[in-house]
Amino acid sequence: MSSESYGHAAEHAFRQHHFVNSEQQFDTSKLGMWLFLATEILMFGGLFVGFGLMQANYPEAWVAGHHHLDRIMGSINTVFLLCSSFTMVMAVHASSTNQKSKTVLNLLATLAFAGGFMVIKYFEYSHKFHEGILPGRYFSYAGGGPPEQAMFFGFYFAMTGIHGVHVLIGMILIAWLTIRAQRGEFSSAYYTPVDLIGLYWHLVDLIWIYLFPLLYLVS
Repeated sequence: MSSESYGHAAEHAFRQHHFVNSEQQFDTSKLGMWLFLATEILMFGGLFVGFGLMQANYPEAWVAGHHHLDRIMGSINTVFLLCSSFTMVMAVHASSTNQKSKTVLNLLATLAFAGGFMVIKYFEYSHKFHEGILPGRYFSYAGGGPPEQAMFFGFYFAMTGIHGVHVLIGMILIAWLTIRAQRGEFSSAYYTPVDLIGLYWHLVDLIWIYLFPLLYLVS
């Protein structure tokens, strides 16, 4: 089968009946993803605003809470997510240019970086739980400091926890993409899922780029 014939066959196989052509389906899917990402930005935006307001009211507690966070671990996680964004871009490019092996390789690399992020986050959380650094009324840290630290960690666990759930969802989706890519389901004629999940993953990375200095570098 020629590449042109394969392209037409792929378009027919993946195009839904209510779309005129594959280009319309792709543009509509991408618009839908951007709308979804906008709601995600609004959700995290509300948390950022609340965090900023409380920081203005209790600056000493925020500085004290910040000193309990490990900058090195946070920095490593930042590097992991930046690298995962790059490998995700390469996966989208490879899938759009009929490079099956490179698509699979870059998706696996993205998955590995995301896994590294979650492992480090596990150790961070475990250490805080051991010291009694928990959100809200469960805060039982015996090392002193302003009592409003509990509020800081309420925001910390809310924001990093929700972000971590997004990372986990992204890992599941990327694993699904990897399986499909291994089967040879993506090509220049159809790579919409890779592109859309790539957009989602970039937002997850972008949110962390804001969370890292907000939480770990606050002063």
